[in-house]
Amino acid sequence: MPSTKSISGPLTQPTLPQLRALIAVVDAGGFGEAAAELNMSQSSLSEAVGKLEDLAGCSLLRRSARGTLPTPAGLRAVAHARAAVQAAGDVLLAAQDDSKLSGVLRVSSIRSAATHLLPPVLLAFRQQHPGVVVKLLDVERAGLGEEQVRSGQTDMALLEVEGGLAADLRLTPLLQDDYLFVAPESRGTLPVTVQELADAPLLLSSRSDRCFQRTEAYLGRFGISADRATEIDQDSVTLSMVRHGLGITLMPRLALSPVPAGLVTLPLPEPLTRSLVLAALPHRAGLPLIRAFTSALVDSLGSSSLAGQPV
Repeated sequence: MPSTKSISGPLTQPTLPQLRALIAVVDAGGFGEAAAELNMSQSSLSEAVGKLEDLAGCSLLRRSARGTLPTPAGLRAVAHARAAVQAAGDVLLAAQDDSKLSGVLRVSSIRSAATHLLPPVLLAFRQQHPGVVVKLLDVERAGLGEEQVRSGQTDMALLEVEGGLAADLRLTPLLQDDYLFVAPESRGTLPVTVQELADAPLLLSSRSDRCFQRTEAYLGRFGISADRATEIDQDSVTLSMVRHGLGITLMPRLALSPVPAGLVTLPLPEPLTRSLVLAALPHRAGLPLIRAFTSALVDSLGSSSLAGQPV
């Protein structure tokens, strides 16, 4: 049990290694995994967390059948620990010269953008800034990209937004991506009707995906329920099933580039679009590393045929 004795003076301030230790255990879900991630012994890691709990005067972590989990106090503490560790690193990032960037840039992205938009950007960025390592994280669950940026797990996120869902983040508009009706090529190119959407077997993405939620809302405008849809996690599997005549799907244009053989894509009876943006914390958007990657992505989209209509 951590001591409840208060300590006066400068020793009450936690150290960055102690904060990193707490973050690592929370993210890994256990001391062994976190120690391996930090390349330190488990006993040293436990000691760092223990000293932090002594300073806090309460337990920050608890062991359970699901691993090591943060207590309510630990959840509050780890959010500030992330911000403190990030701020310390930003001191050096802010001092970098634009022409001599270095470090690690963590970018999370929805899968279609990671597949079709980011590869040429990453290539150009690596050539211009060889001292920077870009780590790419795939996110599909709605809201995960925003959470990762807010928590400091990623520096930037390429994501979909609607309304004011990410109003607390600095958003750089990238493009408007139209949804298309996708069917077997044998269907032909006659205009799509609402009745066809109501009658045809539906093949849609997972319910936790924002794409499903947007499609569900769109179909609901016509009184069509998405509950009867077959949910499939992988776009490639969906498109293969459509090609074999097992149903139709609605999918963003970007996810269909290039359109696989054996399929036809057509406009929907009424337009459905998604807005893609690059999100960062407002106070970090001006860091040279983040600013440089943002510029590289915007410049690439300006010359890309995949981007659809710029915002």
